[in-house]
Amino acid sequence: MRILHINCNYIGTTLHRLMIEKLDTLGFENEVFVPVYDRNIAVIQPNDNVCVCECFRKWDRILFRYKQRKILRAIEAQYDMGSFDLIHAYTTFTDGNVARMLSEKYGVPYVVAVRNTDINTFFKYMFHLRKLGQRVLNQAEQIFFLSDPYKECVLENYIAASDKPRIRGKSRMIPNGINDFWLLNRSPVRTYHASDRIRLVYAGVIDRNKNIETTQCAMALLQKEGIHSQLTVVGKCVDKTVFNRILSNPHTTHIPHCGKEALIDIYRNHDIFVMPSIHETFGLVYAEAMSQGLPVIYTRGQGFDGQFPEGAVGYAVSAHDEREIADAIMKICADYENMSARCTELCQKFSWDAITEQYAAIYAHIMEKEDR
Repeated sequence: MRILHINCNYIGTTLHRLMIEKLDTLGFENEVFVPVYDRNIAVIQPNDNVCVCECFRKWDRILFRYKQRKILRAIEAQYDMGSFDLIHAYTTFTDGNVARMLSEKYGVPYVVAVRNTDINTFFKYMFHLRKLGQRVLNQAEQIFFLSDPYKECVLENYIAASDKPRIRGKSRMIPNGINDFWLLNRSPVRTYHASDRIRLVYAGVIDRNKNIETTQCAMALLQKEGIHSQLTVVGKCVDKTVFNRILSNPHTTHIPHCGKEALIDIYRNHDIFVMPSIHETFGLVYAEAMSQGLPVIYTRGQGFDGQFPEGAVGYAVSAHDEREIADAIMKICADYENMSARCTELCQKFSWDAITEQYAAIYAHIMEKEDR
């Protein structure tokens, strides 16, 4: 089966390269088209089956349909569309609408993912494009969401009542996967002693969205109750004002961005991973921390919420409620060993082998339907 993957975010992370490489091993013939305005933003070296194309300018993003036509023409110039069996679009608007146009023109079916930017930027603020987004979802063979809350958000707020049953029926919840490194080096069962200082850790960029200061407010509440904690913030500063405020807290330590080999040791020297982001597509760091036996605190209604039953590997909290974050910390400590053990076991859900098997089964089902 020959698949065209349209992915505007491909070169910004190792995430999607890992997925494509796993699909390669399953026997799929994959071609990846990456529409960008600047190829120098890449953080990875693309493989031979990846075409990174500077097919629009930065300011073309203001004129959505104009930008889309440029991407469409670039794909048609690069590939013989009649040679593909399926198109996989990795965002609803930027990638998905191009996939829809190609599908209408060449008769190639497509599947599409719904991401954070689709929900919190395009659907939420770009009112003039909402019907177009609905059309992309309606015409897709399958729709991929990273979490159930994101699916419900789209269905309840942006889909016409008459279309909801059809959209719901072809929606699939498939999470992102983590690097095999984390699963091959899972931590043994951890313990926490009530007399110890609670060691919290966050890993990621340092900005307002990651909401680290609310975690510090939760720590202050615990301090007033005689419960001592410390926070280690690992990552790159992208907002100096936020960074300076965070580091003014005497119970907070900063470690610059580091590779997974160093990060795994940091996780093993902490107790709980806390990241109550305001918006979060998924958050691979939750799954990575779980692999080291760290229970996690995540935002209610955002990407990681709904991956597991409440209390199984951690707790969902309101992003701006320090009391709720403080209570979640204490609930985790009360059942620490059991929760830590479940984290180490259940993180296997995020294996790329398991995830690509799900995609492979969906691709095959679509092809069977097309052949009937």
